Amino acid sequence: MRALALSLDRVSTVLNRITLWCAVAAVLVMAMSASWQVIARYLLDAPPVWTEELSRRAMVWAGMLGASCAFRAQADPTLFPQMRDLTGRIGNLLALIRAGGVVLFATPVIWYSLFGANMNMARGFLGRSLDRQAEMIALPMIWFTAAVPVAFVLIIIHMLSGLLMQFTDQTQPGNPQEQ
Repeated sequence: MRALALSLDRVSTVLNRITLWCAVAAVLVMAMSASWQVIARYLLDAPPVWTEELSRRAMVWAGMLGASCAFRAQADPTLFPQMRDLTGRIGNLLALIRAGGVVLFATPVIWYSLFGANMNMARGFLGRSLDRQAEMIALPMIWFTAAVPVAFVLIIIHMLSGLLMQFTDQTQPGNPQEQ
């Protein structure tokens, strides 16, 4: 179990690094497109129509990916942050309760992103987005809406990694020893 915990933690760490870079890139895209909108509107008197749409979509990606990174770093909001420092049976029990909450919240989001009524993938959140076009950018909406299930899958991976690390008494993600 220890080898599995370490392997999953490595996967989680690599995914987190990639996700963090993507979140930063999304923030930069958002800032640059919003800046270009301001420059084009007030200096050139010719604002492009796509900048506002791109800023909104980049904000969604930045927020969702950033949320998964915050979860990995244990910087997400919690009622009892001191519980993360507990070890032994109580720490394991609290980690299981937290994991249960994550599963209860993330599973329906992932499920309904994939499946709609009667297990029809075309009726799921992503399936409906596949046929819709963004208003100002000629891309299917799935390129933007995919941020939601991607972030929740990452959170599930980080949760499993943290749970296995807790149960094998390894360093927890987000601790200074990890850096």
